[in-house]
Amino acid sequence: MMKFNYNPIPVLLVWLMIFSSCTKDFKEINTNPNSPEMTNTEFLMSDVLLSTAYAYQENAVSRRPASAGRYLSLVRNTGYDLFAWGPVGWDDIYQRLAVNKTFMETAASRNEKQYIAIGKIMKAFNFAYLSDLYGDIPYTQALKSKEENIIYPEYDRQENIYPDLLKELAEANELLKGATSDINAKGDVLYKGKALQWRKFANTLRLRMLLRISKAYAPAFTEMQQILNDKAGFPVFESAADNAEIAYLGNLAAYSWPGGPLAMIDFDYLKTKASKELVDRLIARKDPRLEVWIEPVKSTVGSTVDVNKYVGVPHAIDAPSAYNGGEDHQSVFSASFFRKNGGAGNPALKASLITYTELCFILAEAMQQGKITVPGESASSMYYKGIKESMGTYGVEAKAVAEGYYDQDIVKYNGTLDQLMTQKWLAMLFKGAEGWFDQRRTGFPAFVTGPLAAGRGIPKRYVFPDSESAKNNVNYQKAVGVFGADQEYTLMWYLK
Repeated sequence: MMKFNYNPIPVLLVWLMIFSSCTKDFKEINTNPNSPEMTNTEFLMSDVLLSTAYAYQENAVSRRPASAGRYLSLVRNTGYDLFAWGPVGWDDIYQRLAVNKTFMETAASRNEKQYIAIGKIMKAFNFAYLSDLYGDIPYTQALKSKEENIIYPEYDRQENIYPDLLKELAEANELLKGATSDINAKGDVLYKGKALQWRKFANTLRLRMLLRISKAYAPAFTEMQQILNDKAGFPVFESAADNAEIAYLGNLAAYSWPGGPLAMIDFDYLKTKASKELVDRLIARKDPRLEVWIEPVKSTVGSTVDVNKYVGVPHAIDAPSAYNGGEDHQSVFSASFFRKNGGAGNPALKASLITYTELCFILAEAMQQGKITVPGESASSMYYKGIKESMGTYGVEAKAVAEGYYDQDIVKYNGTLDQLMTQKWLAMLFKGAEGWFDQRRTGFPAFVTGPLAAGRGIPKRYVFPDSESAKNNVNYQKAVGVFGADQEYTLMWYLK
């Protein structure tokens, strides 16, 4: 149930206390209390950006999307790994949306169009993610307990939510194009006040969303082409410098990489193994990212199934900790790369919302289908750009070229969806829920779930929170009557 009595002041005070004690920039914010450099609007913006990015990244590393995306295997046979998820709460996302609503209302009261635009982008990002997870959700009546006393909101259909969010992003782009006031660089922890990059974020996110719903939304490719035809009117990401990513301070658990020692205890790290699906595909391609991402086994002597230096654990098997002769013969994720807190420990670890790498693959897929054109590019060129951008992110592009990575038959562009989506899946390691969302949408990479897995293959969605059937039952029952059974394998609108 979404019943909020949200008071932003305690949240912002805690945020300020933490960040003002951690970085010079945030100390400087309050040097003159009678003439602050940041107003309430900017504080709210920072809160929305940080909470959204950090929570989204945490989901990507250690929550259900990481298991459903088949990047990791837990050798404890938890519900996450067995896909016995049951109802999943959504209050955290609605809480972020509540803060964003306050942010937008504050900006509107001050006629701060640049912040209204940013609020629209973050609204679209968070509501789209929520709908991607569940399908139909409370949207129109959500977050109206204060002004309209709507405590038990009705659900909206996904096919109505998505077009409205696309409209929000288009409006954000226009507002920023015509904005005359600056974005406070210190409050903007994502783009440091650069309006053009915010516009690129909005339009690149539109392209992600349009491709996602293209099977069910007839104008999808037309709208994608309209964006791509007008570079000045609808700028999109052009390089990794445009990535929507926020760095970690790496000094406290809440502001550190989710897989680092501050945020994840040693026991959980050691029980989180690289999946067989991931390791085997990296080995098959002689992929130089393997050595960056994956830790070699402690010993190959005594391995009972797989004698490779890198060994992934299959999904949902009996006694997974005993696989291949025990955990000494199984690979975890790289201690030298992923077992860091971010910040100075590994600046490459960031909370990522969407990247240029992803955009390359989005365009490659749409071009491969013959649905869009990009001047001077082809499906093949965008496919290679996507791979090279990913390689560059991890510092192994020169090695990939030197070792003939792109000359291998398994890597050479062949025009198949399987090949393209497998490469995108590799590049999307720990990038939101994109690996899972793409796999359920396209069927690639083709995964076979383990013998102990619940249900029928990879889950397609989250089950609504149990508080909904308990306290918002009238609207819940109406929603299920339209949507279908509230189960993990019921297809949402754009997957049908």
